[in-house]
Amino acid sequence: MNDNGMSRELVRAEDRAVIAKAAEWLREGKKVALSTVTQTWGSSPRPPGSLMAMNDAGRFIGSVSGGCVEQA
Repeated sequence: MNDNGMSRELVRAEDRAVIAKAAEWLREGKKVALSTVTQTWGSSPRPPGSLMAMNDAGRFIGSVSGGCVEQA
């Protein structure tokens, strides 16, 4: 378990899903942005290393916050 109570395997599987979807979008010819949490302080909903990918159609996968930033 890590500091957030999540198993390392779960985090790695989630990261693989984000990267796989970003690669799929790129193969489809979409533009893709990848965001990574690099540092946190205080109470943070996502640990460093958390990933989110977004394509040029506004679709996204993963999370870099508790969910409120992505929808905005």
